[in-house]
Amino acid sequence: MEKPGKKLKKLLIITGTTGAVYAGFKYLLPLVAPFFVGYIFALLLRPSARFLAYRMRVTVKGKRYHMPIGVIGGVEFLILVSILGTGLYLGAVKLCAEGKMLMMRLPVWIDRFDIWLTGSCHRVEAAFGLRYDCVADMAGEMLYNLVDTGKAAALHFLMRIALSIISCLAKGAIVSLVVFLAAILSLQEMEDLRVRRDQSTFRKEFNLIGGRLVQTGKAWFRSQGIILFITTGLCIGGMFLIKNPYYIMAGIGIGILDALPIFGTGTVLIPWAVLELLMGDWKQAVILTALYLVCYFVRQIMEVRMMGGQVGLSPLETLASVYVGLELFGFFGFILGPLGLLLVEDLVEVWTREPMG
Repeated sequence: MEKPGKKLKKLLIITGTTGAVYAGFKYLLPLVAPFFVGYIFALLLRPSARFLAYRMRVTVKGKRYHMPIGVIGGVEFLILVSILGTGLYLGAVKLCAEGKMLMMRLPVWIDRFDIWLTGSCHRVEAAFGLRYDCVADMAGEMLYNLVDTGKAAALHFLMRIALSIISCLAKGAIVSLVVFLAAILSLQEMEDLRVRRDQSTFRKEFNLIGGRLVQTGKAWFRSQGIILFITTGLCIGGMFLIKNPYYIMAGIGIGILDALPIFGTGTVLIPWAVLELLMGDWKQAVILTALYLVCYFVRQIMEVRMMGGQVGLSPLETLASVYVGLELFGFFGFILGPLGLLLVEDLVEVWTREPMG
């Protein structure tokens, strides 16, 4: 049986460690995130950069010179970003083309909605013995007022969004530059950083945290990739069932939207299902609703099981840590919650097993 003093010490260690992990994630992580991302890029680029630096040696007057590994890594980084940017640009062009085709069909949908709304109004007039077109005229006036109000609100909203986008683009450019420079400098100083880490008093904690970050990061990317693949396949199948002429692009778009922060398949499928229901197409409304429910439960179940299975947490621990993480840190709490729990468990085990000092 443990002594009360030992229990109190362990309780204090657990409390202090939990507070330190929370403060680190909440306040320190946003500040060091660009450097951490740059270091990850440096680790990924280091093997190829070292190989090219070794191959690109030049002998001048008996002395051998080689291209700095940081310069080679910087060129590789720019090439990688260029390829990714080209892919995103081509995807955006394709989506814009699909959007143009959809906008061309918008008048047809508006006419269908107008016919449905007018017919419904006439049925209400006949049922209550009202003057012909009185309900239809009232509904039309309300709809026009709603459109005018929506235009004014949309204009104000778009102005705010435009300012936010400009601010985000400026901040994104600065962060991207910092990540780029951090990757180059990390490549150039990789050996010195490792020596300083190994000689540090906290080398055991650094190794533990680094190992957990790698393990959790791999689990997150693996689970998100598999979920994205399954969700996209389900959405393509659902679009095919409702005979959507753009079922491949629509399915891919909804699948990608599901993987983005805040958004999800419900952002598209729920309003779409409601619209189909109002238009009287029950079959498509049921298919879209069923597709949303299937995608939702697939994501919820697979996230918990896959993350927990790969990082060593039970399903209940994973669910609880994901929920707490989302409440504390927002969307990224999905990965920070389980990571924080693992770090608290590991650090408490290390600090309670060995004398601190």
